[in-house]
Amino acid sequence: MLKAAIVLMLIATIISLFSGLFFLVKDDSRSNRVVKALTVRVCLAAATIILIAWGFYSGQLVSHATW
Repeated sequence: MLKAAIVLMLIATIISLFSGLFFLVKDDSRSNRVVKALTVRVCLAAATIILIAWGFYSGQLVSHATW
């Protein structure tokens, strides 16, 4: 369940990133939709990092790195 939520957050982050790119290319210079899209992207990325940290803290995510 947590892994699916993390994947969905990452997909939403990528969608927000490309919507910001689209608004940057197509909108007028007076529009602030680019700023809103990038603000959403930063919030989604922060929420993803919080979910990953919580997953490691709770034991639901485990690192299998050998180092």
